[in-house]
Amino acid sequence: MANQYRDIDPVELQDMADKYCDYCIESTKEVPTVKGAIKIKERHLPTVNYFLLHWLRRQHFDFYKRTNWYDAMKKQEHPLSNTIKSIDEQFKALAEDIVANEGKGIFYAKNRLGMTDKAENKNDTTYRLIDESDTGHKTTNTTRSAASDSF
Repeated sequence: MANQYRDIDPVELQDMADKYCDYCIESTKEVPTVKGAIKIKERHLPTVNYFLLHWLRRQHFDFYKRTNWYDAMKKQEHPLSNTIKSIDEQFKALAEDIVANEGKGIFYAKNRLGMTDKAENKNDTTYRLIDESDTGHKTTNTTRSAASDSF
């Protein structure tokens, strides 16, 4: 069976991912003001889809399709497997930092990064009823509540 892998330099692919992360970190947006539009810094969440479908294309870098990215990540024998895993971790780390420090991309954090905002509530209630003829009528009620956020 012939080698079906493209001849892509892992160092060059990593360099493209670094440039994409730099783009995400240095991104700006225009905001209208009374004196005209101004640019303010606004980091972008790095995504594999944008990187593959737009960023690499705009850089004239011929790469695989999106499904090949995930296939290569799973197959240890693929020559780009470790590089792709490293890039994926790099994107996640940057995205996590943006979410944590700027409060952006909450749904992205939940779906892609596996974060949650679940609160755990536990209510333990115990009742002890005593016959009316008994003078030691006791009722106990204990409630505990614990909330935790993963953000």
